[in-house]
Amino acid sequence: MDIGLTHIALTVTDIDLSLKFYKKYAAMQVVHRRKDTKTNSDVVWLSDFTRPFVIVLIKVEKVGTSLSPFSHLGVGCSSREIVDELCGQALEEGVLVNEPQDYGHPVGYWAFLKDPDGHTLELSYGQEIAFTVDEAQKHNTEQG
Repeated sequence: MDIGLTHIALTVTDIDLSLKFYKKYAAMQVVHRRKDTKTNSDVVWLSDFTRPFVIVLIKVEKVGTSLSPFSHLGVGCSSREIVDELCGQALEEGVLVNEPQDYGHPVGYWAFLKDPDGHTLELSYGQEIAFTVDEAQKHNTEQG
């Protein structure tokens, strides 16, 4: 049984175009695909296989509201060079929202991209989320 945060669901108008975007910019792969029998919508689960968490893409005719600038999905990259490389490709494809910026600890080096339906994806390097969560968990355990 899964416990805790397991997924985020996004509506999209073109599943295949969204799959291409998230595969390229977030290193995600399809782990489940089906047609929802109640809504007749295509549904896809994507994972980067780093933890039990998926992005659920649900096909709709029109996306009513998108995650935009400060509402976003965040993906940690293995280096600044990877962020720069992906941002260069995003610039060429017209999906780069802002150039990479370095905000220092704990935010790190980051940039925003737009997926095919206007949802914002943040690429980053140097965000110490795992460390911060571990430290908070340790502190909470010590406080009892």
